[in-house]
Amino acid sequence: MSVQKDPSGRRRVQVEVEVPGTPEQVWQAIASGPGISAWFVPTQIEGKVGGKLSLDFGGGMVSSAEITEWQPPRRFVAEDKTWLAGGPPVATEWSVEAKAGGTCIVRVVHSLFASTDDWDGQLEGTEHGWPGYFRVLRFYLEHHAGEPSTSFVGMAPSAQSAAATWRRLLDAFGVDELRVGQRLRLAPAGLRALSGTVQAIDHVPQGIGCMLHVEAPAPGIVLASAMDCMGMQMATLQAYYYGAGAAAAVADQDGWRQWLAGLFPMPAEGGASG
Repeated sequence: MSVQKDPSGRRRVQVEVEVPGTPEQVWQAIASGPGISAWFVPTQIEGKVGGKLSLDFGGGMVSSAEITEWQPPRRFVAEDKTWLAGGPPVATEWSVEAKAGGTCIVRVVHSLFASTDDWDGQLEGTEHGWPGYFRVLRFYLEHHAGEPSTSFVGMAPSAQSAAATWRRLLDAFGVDELRVGQRLRLAPAGLRALSGTVQAIDHVPQGIGCMLHVEAPAPGIVLASAMDCMGMQMATLQAYYYGAGAAAAVADQDGWRQWLAGLFPMPAEGGASG
């Protein structure tokens, strides 16, 4: 995976995934607020040219883009002028391509025009992040499409390295290492237990993450990670719950955020150096 460069100065990265469903079903998952929120981040979208697309990544980080093309159920493009501070606008194109056998290819392309490679790192970082979220999209369409869904994200800055931050998360889960198929249970005091099976482990340039298929406190997916986020180490816990118990499952989301922040206390300002 790498940035592709055209003689015109266009630079782009592209990621795709094959998912079950008709184009209309898949479009609902990638081009509506409830659909995107069910597998990515809380989203609001106004589906028309000139409409707004807002993505809430947690921790006060909200991305806002303007829809420049809208062709349901096949394609839309949104342009974000604030994604790269001091950089050029980034256009994000989403497309749905029907395949034989009742599946579709979902493709996302991020592109910008630049005469230097100053922004290539941000494009590559975004490219590395999509495969993990696309696994959640596939899981959602395979098992829970159209069901009620809720989600939350907890983020905590860490004064440690990504490796040390990941080690602290593993200690919280009570394990030395992770492996696919491993059963995990996390039950902090005062919070409903989270239990599930490790489905995937990702080692990317920004850090390490894992995907859990959980059955408690409700069916769904939990992502845990330790990543470098624009020069700051961040620990993240992101949950997606589906079905009748989804709403109740996020009732203690503030408690989970407080628990995560408690794992990574920041040094007091002006503290004595030892």
